[in-house]
Amino acid sequence: MAAALANRYARALVDVAVKPGAAETPERIAAELADFLTAFRSSTELRSVLLSPAVAPEKKRSVLAGLGEKLGLGRTTQNFLRVVTDHRRLALLGEMLAAFQALLDERAGIARAEVTAAQPVEQVQQAALAEKLSGVTGKRIRAQFAVDPALLGGAVARIGSTIYDGSVRGRLRAIGRRLATEGS
Repeated sequence: MAAALANRYARALVDVAVKPGAAETPERIAAELADFLTAFRSSTELRSVLLSPAVAPEKKRSVLAGLGEKLGLGRTTQNFLRVVTDHRRLALLGEMLAAFQALLDERAGIARAEVTAAQPVEQVQQAALAEKLSGVTGKRIRAQFAVDPALLGGAVARIGSTIYDGSVRGRLRAIGRRLATEGS
């Protein structure tokens, strides 16, 4: 339910952000929402005021306007935050931001890849791996890299629900399955 709500708000924001003649770029809106989210998460007082049903909506709007001015938030971002706060959905802002960025990537033909390697991957190798994944998917790749020594060697890439396993651990498992089926 929460993911569906976050996606609905994110989709509406994308529609406003990519509309011809939009006041701010989608990248700026994403950066501003990230800045607001950082401030929101780091202040218990701010969370208490903005999330509490006991605080009057006018007071919440006043707090949002003041913080928006301090953070230099654009009109689109401020309007979005007002709507989200008025509908008492501010607790989902992190999910909304992630969905907003994913929808922007989707519209731009960019696929997100989560790549886990046995060792830290150098910049040159990251670029080569992203290019290889781009060739496989037909989309530009935005990759995030993590390290998992349990892979023993190689890497595993996840793009959406598809997993590309080029790890030593994965190859050993495949060999084990093959040996198990041949032996029976």
